[in-house]
Amino acid sequence: MNVRLGPVLREQEPVLQNLMQLYNHDFSEFWAGTPKGDLQADGRFEPYPLTSYWTDPSRSAWFIWRDDVLAGFALVNDHAHSGQAIDQSVAEFFVLRKHRGSGVAVQAAHLVFATRPGLWEVAVARKNAAALRFWRKAVAATPGAADIREIDLRTPEWDGPIILFRLGA
Repeated sequence: MNVRLGPVLREQEPVLQNLMQLYNHDFSEFWAGTPKGDLQADGRFEPYPLTSYWTDPSRSAWFIWRDDVLAGFALVNDHAHSGQAIDQSVAEFFVLRKHRGSGVAVQAAHLVFATRPGLWEVAVARKNAAALRFWRKAVAATPGAADIREIDLRTPEWDGPIILFRLGA
């Protein structure tokens, strides 16, 4: 199995928006009882704001490929849910269900982390217990990861655990 990242080019935004529909569908179970995640009249979720991923150098968008098959995506920015001075944050990360449990996601996470050194943050929504298990495992197995710690935040802006770690320089 060959897992690789490929940058999402501006002209590929429609493909990424399509994957966002699947991501939002998966995530919508955690929005039950809230107005967030409702479908629009056309039966689609609201488009994800992606423009800054091609205009802001602190942001990057990646397709995740398994062999020659599109398997997911990752978005990286420098927004800190923790309020700490970080270098990078996993904004969104998605692997199609078909490829989960096969090692694709862990390999992809390691590839994403390897794109930039510094202090990384991975914030996980409190209700998403499976994601928290995944991220704890993926970060712990990241080559060169140091100073791994986890904080728990309950604020109006964020509710859930946040994993912080340093990579490289």
